[in-house]
Amino acid sequence: MGEARDPTPRTPGATPPLLEVRGLTKEFPVRSSRATLRAVDRLDLDLATGETVGLVGESGCGKSTAGRCCLRLIEPTAGTVRFAGVDLLALRGGDLRRFRRHLQYVFQDPYSSLNPRMRVAELIGEAIRVHRLRPKQQVRARIIELLDVVGLGPDALDRYPHEFSGGQRQRIGIARALAVEPRLIIADEPVSALDVSVQAQVLNLLTDLKQRFSLTYLFISHNLAVVRHISDRVAVMYLGRLVEEAPTATLFATPAHPYTRALLASEPIPDPSRRTIATPLAGEIPSGVAPPPGCCFHPRCPEALAECRHAVPTNTTLGAGHRVRCHLYARGG
Repeated sequence: MGEARDPTPRTPGATPPLLEVRGLTKEFPVRSSRATLRAVDRLDLDLATGETVGLVGESGCGKSTAGRCCLRLIEPTAGTVRFAGVDLLALRGGDLRRFRRHLQYVFQDPYSSLNPRMRVAELIGEAIRVHRLRPKQQVRARIIELLDVVGLGPDALDRYPHEFSGGQRQRIGIARALAVEPRLIIADEPVSALDVSVQAQVLNLLTDLKQRFSLTYLFISHNLAVVRHISDRVAVMYLGRLVEEAPTATLFATPAHPYTRALLASEPIPDPSRRTIATPLAGEIPSGVAPPPGCCFHPRCPEALAECRHAVPTNTTLGAGHRVRCHLYARGG
């Protein structure tokens, strides 16, 4: 039996979301088997213009796959993705290429996401030329301008990626994304491969760029402290499904789903006087090849009810912008 989807209710006359994802599903065939692995399972998610939504969960929960499906870096198995009212999954060929400039991706690993055989001027300038955003004689000046925006100088133009540190490479990747003047950037663990001392610098840069260029971010991360710092709203994934969604302050103050509470309990507290010992979740993360029936979290949930074992929970609204998929709240618990 399929999961009943409960899209976010929309106030009459309200501005539609910039990005609207409904029922997004991605399955991968398993080699030497007829089975499939469902990495993303009927995901519903909205992003309003100008907001930053943090998408969080353990490694392997489907966060990055969902982000790449939204931009069609990999093709979804099912569902719809609408950007500014346009169905991205219906676009083909030149139409898709022209529209893609409005949505850009910043990758996790700045060491592998930049072509080592291209100089910085080529890495950033290629998209400007493909989309014909500047006359040929103005491209180099535009590249210098972008390097300045991300905190690098013109001396970087003719250097190769291996000549830069990890933080500098990520700045180059951000400049490359900005080159086509996007409206939405999906940042996939953009600071996880960087030293802690550099992470704050890149996060502050992303915050400044959001204000300067009126950007919208989908910020994918497993680091709750980072998400808390940068996000307006947080969506929590488990085994390919969205289990809770709330404004950042609400989610960290009053987490509702047992999985969200477990994630927050495992977060290190940088205060020796408040040191606590987190209780790990029991059991192992289930396989996406054979996910549990009902609520996918029930085998590990300390509060599981009888219906959790066979019935998929639907969205329950707890407050403004706060929704949770959990039978505890569907029955008023």
